[in-house]
Amino acid sequence: MPELPEVEVTRRRIEPLLVGRRIRRLETTGQSYFFLTQPARLKRRLKGRTVECLERVGKYLVLLLDDGGRLVIHLGMTGQLFGAGASSLRLLSATARAALTPEQQQSFRPDAHTHLRFRFDDDGPAVFLRDVRKFGKVLWLAPGEAHPRLERLGVDALSVTGDLLFGASRKRDTAVKSFLLDQSIVAGIGNIYADEALHLAKLRPTRRARRLTRAECEKLAEALRGVLERSIETGGSSIRDYVTPDGSDGGFQDERRVYARKGEPCCTCGTAVRRIVVGQRSTHYCASCQR
Repeated sequence: MPELPEVEVTRRRIEPLLVGRRIRRLETTGQSYFFLTQPARLKRRLKGRTVECLERVGKYLVLLLDDGGRLVIHLGMTGQLFGAGASSLRLLSATARAALTPEQQQSFRPDAHTHLRFRFDDDGPAVFLRDVRKFGKVLWLAPGEAHPRLERLGVDALSVTGDLLFGASRKRDTAVKSFLLDQSIVAGIGNIYADEALHLAKLRPTRRARRLTRAECEKLAEALRGVLERSIETGGSSIRDYVTPDGSDGGFQDERRVYARKGEPCCTCGTAVRRIVVGQRSTHYCASCQR
């Protein structure tokens, strides 16, 4: 988390708070592994810059600046990008929840986990990037500069086709679940949507990728696009930390068919959902529906 749908929802909803606005200053926390570009350099490079466009590349958000530079943001596992005025208990630490009254909890106040604070010339709403575990990353790229984090990504998952999956899987002896999580093949898929798409395609996550037929690859591509598009429609999955930029929860967590539903009945056949580990990742599937 967040995966492609959560990042795409974030892009669409935070765009009005970023694009066309001139950055007066950037406030940061101290140097840590969250910063691939040192905070002091970020502040210098972003001061006075106008955000011209906001793009998504796989699970990355890319701010295109008026000088040709780019600010690359990865939300990691617990990253939250939102505007001033957002309200959610998910934006508060456990300590804050216990110390604040319900009325005080309604207004977010930047804390030690708020690593970026964008202030703008128009004195309009600020934009915050918060990440409790700091597995997210922020990186500034000079005009024309490439970076392997972006260059190595495969086709965007919303554009995946059966032909692409079939061709890429021919020499892959890995489990199809691990195959889907390889960002150099298809960018944007994580644990939640790999499990959900495999269930829709009726494919067991332990199947060897190279043994998939062309027809199965077509069905899997369709399932991937379908589950991702549906999650975007519902605002993404708010299972733990994720909130939309206005502080509201997503709704797709209420439509999960297998992910994190160990022991619960399969939505299709009623068989208890199983949990196994594939490639060191928790994996959920129906032994009856998925072959």
